[in-house]
Amino acid sequence: MTTRMIKAQFSGQVGTFTVDASFEAPMKGVTALFGRSGSGKTTLLRAIAGLTRLKGSFYLGDTCWQDDSLGLFTPPHKRAVGYVFQEASLLPHLNVKQNLLFGVGRQSKLSQRKAPNPSNFKLDQVADLLNITALLERQPTTLSGGERQRIAIGRALLSQPELLLMDEPLAALDHTSKQDLMSYLERLHYELSLPMLYVSHDYTEVSRLADHAVVIADGKKRMSGPASEIFTALDFHPPEGRHETSVVIRAQVSGHDKENGLTKLAIGTQSINIPLSTADVGSELGVRIKASDVAVATKRPDFISIRNILEARITDIRDDKKTGLAELLLDVDGAAIRAQITHHAIRELGLEKNQMVFALVKSMSISDDKG
Repeated sequence: MTTRMIKAQFSGQVGTFTVDASFEAPMKGVTALFGRSGSGKTTLLRAIAGLTRLKGSFYLGDTCWQDDSLGLFTPPHKRAVGYVFQEASLLPHLNVKQNLLFGVGRQSKLSQRKAPNPSNFKLDQVADLLNITALLERQPTTLSGGERQRIAIGRALLSQPELLLMDEPLAALDHTSKQDLMSYLERLHYELSLPMLYVSHDYTEVSRLADHAVVIADGKKRMSGPASEIFTALDFHPPEGRHETSVVIRAQVSGHDKENGLTKLAIGTQSINIPLSTADVGSELGVRIKASDVAVATKRPDFISIRNILEARITDIRDDKKTGLAELLLDVDGAAIRAQITHHAIRELGLEKNQMVFALVKSMSISDDKG
C-alpha cells in the first residue's frame, strides 16, 4: 500500500528570482520549509496556496491542486488551505468572534471536495485550543501581537482546511510573545492530525517544532528528511552560520534544587542541570545545546566548574582542516549532541568514531523551551 504524501514540484521566475524545487512531505505533523530570508520559502508556500503561479504540480495525498502536465489548476479559493501570514491582518471593524467566523463561509464552497475533512473544527473547540474564549468580544485594536496571531490561526482552522500553511508566524513578535505563541503551536502539533507546512528562517523555532524539514536555498531544495536527522547531520549548518549550530533534545524534568537555582533533567540514565525552571517534575522540556558550548574529554575531569559532564559515544566526525575546526556528533543515551572543537584537539586527543568520551556542557548555555 502506497503511503499518502504531500508532493510538490515547482519551477519558474518571480521577478528576477528563479525557483526550481521539488519535495515530498508526510501527510501528518509539521514540515518546515527552512532557509535564509530570500531563499524562496514563501514563494513555494504561495505556489502551494495557488497565490503565485509557477509551473509544476502539487498533490495533497490523492488530491491534485495543480498538474500542468494534465492541464489541471485549482484556483486559490477552491483549495482547502488555511493560510497564516506574518501579520495577522484582522478586520478592524469586526470583533474577535466575527473575525474567527469570517472564514467559515468557505465551507459551503468546499463542500463538494472528494475527501471529507476529518477535523471539522468548531468555534468552541478552537477557542479553547488557543485560549481565546475570553477575547471573543474584544476588538482587534485592543489585542497584543501574540493574541492577534492566535486569532489568525483560529480563523484559518475554522475555514476547515485540509492543510495549514504558516509563513513565519512569529517573525513580527517580541521574544516573550514568540515563546507564548510557540507553546500554542506545539499544542496544535500534538493535538491535531492536520498537516502543517511551516516557513521559517529561525533555527531554534524549526528545530523545536518540526517533524520533517526541507532546507531551501536559492530557490532549490538542498536537503530534506526527518528534522532530527537533518539538524544533527554534520553537513548541516543553520543560515546564521556555523557559530549558531545547535541541537534541541528532549529531556524529562527529574527534580528542582531551589537553593542552588537549578533544575535537573534526565537524558536516558544520565542527567544535566539547567537554570531553575517552573516546569513540573515528570514533564518534558526541549533543551537547546549549542555545539560551540560543548567540550570533549577522554577522561572524566576533576576540579572543574562545568557541572554537566555526560558519557557519550562519537558517532561521526567532520574535520575541516581549512578552517581548523572539527565537528563531532555524540550519542548520549540515544540523544544526539553536536560539539565544535579544533582540528588540533582531534589530533592531540586521538579522537575517532565509536570512541567513548565525556561531553562537557555549561549549564548556562542550555535554554529550556517547554515542550
